[in-house]
Amino acid sequence: MIVCSVGQLHVQIMSEAALLLNALEQGDSKAAERLLELLYEELRRLAASKMAREVPGQTLQPTALVHEAWLRLVGSQNPKFENRAHFFSAAAEAMRRILIDRARCGGGQTSLFRRHDE
Repeated sequence: MIVCSVGQLHVQIMSEAALLLNALEQGDSKAAERLLELLYEELRRLAASKMAREVPGQTLQPTALVHEAWLRLVGSQNPKFENRAHFFSAAAEAMRRILIDRARCGGGQTSLFRRHDE
């Protein structure tokens, strides 16, 4: 039986995230998939926090905000993040920009996901 404290688990997740961020920088596509799985709940909490500050009546859900921010973060070729804190800072900024873009386009009534040929 393996016993692990919450603190030890947090350190293990942080270490794995750092390794995955490095692998992502090297172009490992599977690293992006695993990183999203590892950090998804934390990204979702960040998105929910951002959404809580928005005007009522938003049609955007925190899950969609996470997914759009994720595409912006790792959609570029071999993104580079110095560490986990840098990644979350970039994620928060991406979410903020998405919300600003939506507000400029008329709020919650416009589609978040746009085709590239529009």
